[in-house]
Amino acid sequence: MLVPAAAIGALSILLAVGLDVLRILEPVDRMISKLMSQGAIHDFPRALPAWSVWLVTVVLAFGLPFAILSVAGTWRRLVLWITALVLVAGWAPVLALAAHFPDIGAPFIATMWSGICALVYTGSHRMACDGITGKLP
Repeated sequence: MLVPAAAIGALSILLAVGLDVLRILEPVDRMISKLMSQGAIHDFPRALPAWSVWLVTVVLAFGLPFAILSVAGTWRRLVLWITALVLVAGWAPVLALAAHFPDIGAPFIATMWSGICALVYTGSHRMACDGITGKLP
């Protein structure tokens, strides 16, 4: 369970870094900023340090698949994934109220992708936490 979670987390980080290098996350962050300022162009006076945004991205990209792969049941896994996405999306209004630029593109993409990959993995592999159903393969 540790190896698949690490692989999923690494691929999610690679995706987020790749999108950042290609400058695809900047328009996403500007769109979120515009949405938080109700359509007006608003220049936020402060920004989060880049290391803190990437630290949260790494924690979510590795933590979410580990949690999903450790929990039994598809509904519980879906609830974990959706809760993580809602929590990351909920940072945007909080950061905007604190006059910080809502820089949540990388954490949101990494969380979304790691959750999707973990759910696909659990759908096609028998997990130890699911238990024995009594049926032989």
